[in-house]
Amino acid sequence: MGTLKAVLRHPDDFYPLLKLKMAMKHAEKQIPPEPHWGFCYTMLHKVSRSFALVIQQLGPDLRNAVCIFYLVLRALDTVEDDTSIETDVKVPILIAFHRHIYDRDWHFPCGTKDYKVLMDQFDHVSTAFLELGKGFQEAIEDITKRMGAGMAKFICKEVVTVDDYDEYCHYVAGLVGLGLSKLFHASGSEDLAPDSLSNSMGLFLQKTNIIRDYLEDINEIPKSRMFWPREIWGKYVNKLEDMKYEDNSVKAVQCLNDMVTNALIHVEDCLKYMSALRDPAIYRFCAIPQIMAIGTLALCYNNIEVFRGVVKMRRGLTAKVIDRTNTMADVYGAFFDFSSLLKSKVDRNDPNAMETLSRVERIQKTCMHSGVLNKRKSYVTRNEHNYTLLVVMLFVILAIILANHNPNWPSK
Repeated sequence: MGTLKAVLRHPDDFYPLLKLKMAMKHAEKQIPPEPHWGFCYTMLHKVSRSFALVIQQLGPDLRNAVCIFYLVLRALDTVEDDTSIETDVKVPILIAFHRHIYDRDWHFPCGTKDYKVLMDQFDHVSTAFLELGKGFQEAIEDITKRMGAGMAKFICKEVVTVDDYDEYCHYVAGLVGLGLSKLFHASGSEDLAPDSLSNSMGLFLQKTNIIRDYLEDINEIPKSRMFWPREIWGKYVNKLEDMKYEDNSVKAVQCLNDMVTNALIHVEDCLKYMSALRDPAIYRFCAIPQIMAIGTLALCYNNIEVFRGVVKMRRGLTAKVIDRTNTMADVYGAFFDFSSLLKSKVDRNDPNAMETLSRVERIQKTCMHSGVLNKRKSYVTRNEHNYTLLVVMLFVILAIILANHNPNWPSK
């Protein structure tokens, strides 16, 4: 019912949503028959349906490598995130995880729901990993080793400074960017990107997630794990959890805006990285999450709801991003549109307003200098005509089509 109401408010979401639904159905039918590969792709759909969709467009060898890379790091992240595991047990597992991926018999019970299934049956992931090409295996092992060591370091270390924050995000996400660049290169599809650009691709996504997930993370049971740096939040409140209380709403939003402004520093590197990609499937794989990140930041900026509930892009807008992201013109257009939305929300009285505006304007300047902004459709501004009747008619037509596929539908 919620989706229907959203479509009636945004009628132009209907077609992209329909295409997305059909694409997901198609992706779910592409599960390989081999038990270990079948498990891996089934788990991929369960832990990240959107990611499972975008990797389907990659070539077979690269698709398998990225699938296993994702699941290995998701398993590593599950160990790190499980706050019920004692530190003296968790740290050795994180440090040795890169060796466990070679062991078909290794598994470790932790996590919940689908993540518990992943960890209980990790032998399927190891079996699939051992079937990858040597170049893919070496890249995955290297990144897993470095990430595990970094996670172990921050189990016992608070994120105090902005440098700490960047270092933590490097370990848990920047290294993902480096690893993907290595996999793209090993596949023969792309040149090896500079580490600094690959790192920024990961940091931009990770910082967006950390900002968006404040309330979920601060309320985590049995104990919260937070990565907002004290150097930033300490300017506004005495304790990080104070920001979820209504009495601190003004300071909370100012801190939020400071965090968003910090994340924006990575955008120009991300645009540079994506503009160098040659393979269309790899380009879409990289570009779609980056557009989702700038869109999410635009929604989060100056938004007290970050401290009250869940702030995320509506499903129809997500479908549009997936449907429309094909060229750099689409990326520049999306970043220009969402940065313009963010800019419109800047309060001149905010303590970081000038720095926020400066970073947004640099992003807009980069997009404008691309010379292709006139070659895309807008994600933010939309035609305000009332298309509700058209949408209702489309639903009726769709219902008739579905009914005709029903064996109980009366024949002529």
